Amino acid sequence: MIEALRSDEIVNKVGGRFKLCALIQHRLKQLAIESARPLVDREGRTDLEIVVEEIMQDKIAPRWVGATDMSDKSGPGWPLET
Repeated sequence: MIEALRSDEIVNKVGGRFKLCALIQHRLKQLAIESARPLVDREGRTDLEIVVEEIMQDKIAPRWVGATDMSDKSGPGWPLET
């Protein structure tokens, strides 16, 4: 178990458990599927450990856009950003 996930510090850093989960999933996808480079040294760590360390070091943070109507691609929040 990753120790940082046991404390509320990481949850408070991103603004809640749901946001933390969404950020972790998004970044894991970038690392595993899109072959993004880690923003911290790998040092034999798993992708999940890398993502948690990136969050704890403020290397990544969630960016939330306003609500968007999928039929109107010119409305608030377009283009969708991550």
